[in-house]
Amino acid sequence: MSVQVVERRDPAAVERLLRSLPAWFGIEEAIVAYVEQVRTASASFVAVVDDRVVGAALVERRSPALVELALIAVHAEQRGAGIGRALVDAAATWAASAGAAAFEVHTVGPSFEDDGYAATRAFYRSCGFLPVREVEGLDWDGPTLILERPLAVP
Repeated sequence: MSVQVVERRDPAAVERLLRSLPAWFGIEEAIVAYVEQVRTASASFVAVVDDRVVGAALVERRSPALVELALIAVHAEQRGAGIGRALVDAAATWAASAGAAAFEVHTVGPSFEDDGYAATRAFYRSCGFLPVREVEGLDWDGPTLILERPLAVP
């Protein structure tokens, strides 16, 4: 399977991807907000296999030194095939070329026990993100883990 990651805005594909992952994106208001964010994000990437969008990532420039991976989603049928890693790497390359020194991502913190989010945290660690701190009430009512990946600035 050959994966091509391209910088492209595709709200319909992002909506389809999010709806394929109800355990992570099961809140309608959140889906609508992410789909709208495709239009306004600092950058938007899609992963394409056989002319079909199977993954997406959104990044937001938070400061001159920091870019956040605001969303990553890989279609439920394609998970575990390296698509997420390819999206993270493309987004990190974009962040570094934009002059950022760090790449950040937020996810549900470890004090909220959930096997799915434990796997998400492990994925981010495998992509070079390091846990920085857990914060209550940042992105939702529970704990949010902030992870950062240092970038080599060109």
